[in-house]
Amino acid sequence: MTGTEPTLTYVYAVAARTPGLGEVLARLTGVAATPLTLLAAPGSAEGAPAFAVSQVPAADWNATALKAHFEDITWLEQTARAHHQVVEALAAHTTVLPLRLATLYEDPDRALTALREQYEQFTDRLALLTGHTEYGIKAFITADADSDPLPTGTVPAVSPGKAYLRARKAQQHAHEEHHQAAVRAAQQLAATAARYAAAYVRHPAQSGPLARDQGENILNDAYLVPDEHADAFRADIEQAAAALTGVRVEITGPWAPYSFATPPAQPAETGTGARGAPT
Repeated sequence: MTGTEPTLTYVYAVAARTPGLGEVLARLTGVAATPLTLLAAPGSAEGAPAFAVSQVPAADWNATALKAHFEDITWLEQTARAHHQVVEALAAHTTVLPLRLATLYEDPDRALTALREQYEQFTDRLALLTGHTEYGIKAFITADADSDPLPTGTVPAVSPGKAYLRARKAQQHAHEEHHQAAVRAAQQLAATAARYAAAYVRHPAQSGPLARDQGENILNDAYLVPDEHADAFRADIEQAAAALTGVRVEITGPWAPYSFATPPAQPAETGTGARGAPT
């Protein structure tokens, strides 16, 4: 990218200003291998919201180009990885509000205007997230009786057709019971996790070919956990998961608070132990 080439301003996250944050950004590389800088309102104090930005070539990031890029899986993976690496590096240094992939403004002045217009909202949200980290919990139904073959080799007291239907019905009943038990187990796990969380978000169940390979996803939650309770949260969830049958549990994180960066349309549910130790 040459110095005269038209650019757009790519914003990765809102970050609370801290000493040395500019130096952290200077060591990072953003999307399209672009250098990062901190965009802050002139005269803003330490702790005030600022944008982490880079300048990307307009020809490759305008609406027409992005439409084609979003259909390119390789491009999406590479861009999402670069975006995520910037956000995670920032989160290791300060409180961040991750922004969506390809959040773009025409120039730094437009981005700064947006920062000023949302200054109070960003300030409030950063205050809520300070000292908290996101963790994910996923639960998948494990193999059940439905994977067992129907019984063979016995001489039925009824016709072969009726015997098959009875066996099939019994198999379906066992599968339903297994599914219901797994759902109850996942609900118990979610209740345990919520006791530690300041807030949690219930994401839609994962679907598609990759999800099918892992089994049916029946829990896909994000939890905002106070940092002082993170170890206890993970230990308690691991212990609870080990005692469950019929489900496989995954704990993910720690993450930057992607699920809590912006206020939801409906308030995020709060845990019974919000901002404090679970009871």
